[in-house]
Amino acid sequence: MVGGTEAPGDGAVVALVARRVRCAGESLTLLCSGALIAPDVVLTAAHCLDVFGPEGAYEVFFGARLLPETHTQGRFVRVARAVRHPDYERETHAHDVALLRLAVAVEVPPLRLPGPGEDVPSPGGAARVVGFGDTRDGDAPPGVRRQGGLRVTEVRPDVFLAGPDPAMSCVGDSGGPVLVRDAEGGEVLAGVTVSGDFACQKEAVNLRVDAVRDSFLQPLLDEHPEPPGPRLALDALCSGTCTRDADCPAGLACAETADASRRCFLPALQPGDYGGPCVEDAQCGAGGVCARLEPEGDDSCRCFTPCAEPVSEPSSEPPSEPSKGEDIPRGCTGAPGPGALALGALAAWLYRRRAPLP
Repeated sequence: MVGGTEAPGDGAVVALVARRVRCAGESLTLLCSGALIAPDVVLTAAHCLDVFGPEGAYEVFFGARLLPETHTQGRFVRVARAVRHPDYERETHAHDVALLRLAVAVEVPPLRLPGPGEDVPSPGGAARVVGFGDTRDGDAPPGVRRQGGLRVTEVRPDVFLAGPDPAMSCVGDSGGPVLVRDAEGGEVLAGVTVSGDFACQKEAVNLRVDAVRDSFLQPLLDEHPEPPGPRLALDALCSGTCTRDADCPAGLACAETADASRRCFLPALQPGDYGGPCVEDAQCGAGGVCARLEPEGDDSCRCFTPCAEPVSEPSSEPPSEPSKGEDIPRGCTGAPGPGALALGALAAWLYRRRAPLP
């Protein structure tokens, strides 16, 4: 947020981060911002999932200050499922919206969606944008929830444009809410930040929430998540197979491995078994890793031991930007752990995504 002020009271505005896999020595990776629209659903921008894909591992952070990590105060919640709009276009930002189903519901009042027939922002109207993004100020680093005023300049069928009044959204604010006042003076979630000019000075492009409310948002909001059944034991994952995520211990996903079997594992680690609780790798013996299954809790970190014949080794190189029309490579175990992706490299990717619509 350029020219904004801190926003400690906007509890429904969250930070989207790459999931932390190692329990020691792993830095937080801020991807985007988001808006809570139901106790277990967060709205964000689809391009925020471009690097790791909808199948990637994510967490959302509830709190006013994510970075620097020495000052982080808040709560992390694991994302159980990510869904991009089926008509999302990476190059044009068309339908640039996604939904995140949280692993647990939170007791935070969600933002209000516009109702049927409710007016969208009109040119010249005021709006308020909130996010965790860049400030272009060396003394005010990103990772702090900030808010600022915008002025709507143009309304299109799917998006509306806005200029500074006096603030401007910037990289890292993508996916965050753009709020306007309703007839009663309350705030309504009118838009989602999706793009803007590279300098974060002149123009913000915001997806209209009312344009996707009935076709995309409401169906997922009306879904009832499948109740979990019997789960595989954490110490028997190398010998057991799965057919769905619900077969796996919490925090793990059921995915196909190189030998075509389906097993439970973290997307950033090869298949393996999990032992007792830990806080550092040294507690896990030779070849063991203290891995994070859940964001928080006494048993959130467990000693991980890879299966005797690992499927593949995770890459330590950050992903390269795909060429136009090229899908980002994604495999069952080939995605790098979030700690392997330098924040600077990821920021460069996200800056490329901040380009105005044609």
